[in-house]
Amino acid sequence: MGRGRDDATVLAVDDLQEYLDVYEHQLGDDYDLRTAHGGEAALATLSADVDVVLLDREMPDVSGDDVLAAIRDGGYDCRVAVVTADDPGEDVLGVGYDAHLRKPVSGDELTEVVERLLSLSAYADAVAALHEASERRAAGEHDPERIRELRERADAIADGFDRRDYRVVFRDLP
Repeated sequence: MGRGRDDATVLAVDDLQEYLDVYEHQLGDDYDLRTAHGGEAALATLSADVDVVLLDREMPDVSGDDVLAAIRDGGYDCRVAVVTADDPGEDVLGVGYDAHLRKPVSGDELTEVVERLLSLSAYADAVAALHEASERRAAGEHDPERIRELRERADAIADGFDRRDYRVVFRDLP
């Protein structure tokens, strides 16, 4: 994960074709965009190379929450934003979503949430690499320049974070 905008894969899931058309129009030129008409199609379309999922919560065949559970249970390394007509509130973070959007959404909102979620993934990747380099240092391998570079990279990514972003990134820590 942690890929840049040019090669990021976004999976947009909704049971209404009109929303899938909006996603295609707003995001199709900037990302590798895949669409799935409903939760069942999402599960069939999901793959390890998906970076961000835009997921409708209320779908008749398989709910967004069930798709999210399958994503998390399957160990997919992607960020998931719920897109719903209802105000989901902050409780969606506790359920396992990384962000939420309220329908109708604008192209700017879609791009902003995808970029934010890609940044969260890049930060998590940078922190993991820093942790690994620090473990090697503790084991006697000394590469202070690499550790400094990784720390600066993580700090640069996190400069734009707010409290909610940290809650999402560190949600799974005990």
